[in-house]
Amino acid sequence: MKVLILPLLKMPSGHHQVAEALMHKLKCMDSTIEMKKVDLISYTSGMLEKIVTKMYLNWIQKAPRTYQWVYKHFIYADADQTALMKLYELSFIKQMEKLIAEENPDLVICTHSFPSMLLSRLKSKGKIDVPVINAYTDFFVNGLWGKKEIDIHFVPNQTIKTTLICNGVPEQNIFVTGIPIHEAFKERTALRHTSRKKILISGGSSGLGDLYRLLKALKREQPDRADYYVLCGKNKKLYHKLNGWGMKHIIPVPYIQSRKEMSRLYDEADAIITKPGGVTISEVIQKKLPIFIHSVLPGQEEINLAFLKQHGLVFELDFTKPVEEQVMEILEDGKQLARFYRRLRQYGSEIELQGKEFDVLIRGLLGRKANQTPDKVLKDQYFVSTSY
Repeated sequence: MKVLILPLLKMPSGHHQVAEALMHKLKCMDSTIEMKKVDLISYTSGMLEKIVTKMYLNWIQKAPRTYQWVYKHFIYADADQTALMKLYELSFIKQMEKLIAEENPDLVICTHSFPSMLLSRLKSKGKIDVPVINAYTDFFVNGLWGKKEIDIHFVPNQTIKTTLICNGVPEQNIFVTGIPIHEAFKERTALRHTSRKKILISGGSSGLGDLYRLLKALKREQPDRADYYVLCGKNKKLYHKLNGWGMKHIIPVPYIQSRKEMSRLYDEADAIITKPGGVTISEVIQKKLPIFIHSVLPGQEEINLAFLKQHGLVFELDFTKPVEEQVMEILEDGKQLARFYRRLRQYGSEIELQGKEFDVLIRGLLGRKANQTPDKVLKDQYFVSTSY
């Protein structure tokens, strides 16, 4: 059996993290499954992928408000009929059809809306009949994702499930899974063992976002009630800059490749200050850490933040006030923490598909017979899964 997983672009992102989490889960389920992760733009042209990546990074850094406008009006909104989406479809749909024909997968998993849209178009035209799963990487669904033609939807929350049902997706095709994260983050790898607070700071690995504003505020404040571990990722410039400060309470952490090591850092921490990226937030929710937001990228992260604030899952920092004072006020307030943990439990209680139920569903899709309709197989597999 072969599973094709489709993120977009090669740059590190939540789309790749979710893809790798699902690949690991599938490999644990059945080591004989062949898996391949492909970026359609690189498949079309390696040079094009480099150009698109550079344009995106420059755009989001140098003209964030225009990116926000385009995202809101052409991607987040119903994108089906926009001229921009039709141009994308004309440019890449033949390449997608060619990719599917070459790889001949038994199952396709999309962790980005762009390949999902193209596969949805091909399925609606009868060009392909391979089962397709949407695995969403944010706390909302933008208008570009394929919907009714997609066989299974792994959605982050009940709100999105309701949205898809209103868009004509059969309820039995939608499963609340949360944003998929790697199994390593579901293990307890360490215990907090010091009385002094340990705060993780994340969001600087790609050089995006306004992390420097946070770090400059901490430098100016001379924090003395907690230690701040800054996850620099592959941002060597940030790592060396913080080392040069020589502040014992602000500790730069170089790139961590091991998920087990990252899991240990989460377990040892008392809180995290980060951006509202879907995967990082989901990892931290799994670790039950209080979450403080230091900045937000335009587009996806702004919509994520609105959802997270509405559900009481994060605290947003106010840079007109001392940072450490805000963090410690929450961490030392039993009532606020109790309310936060109650909302975490409520969010976790929405999960519908896990363990053996996931395995049964995937096996059913991989072994789907050509003479069975998707609805028939899904109903049969869901009946079996609920017997566990």
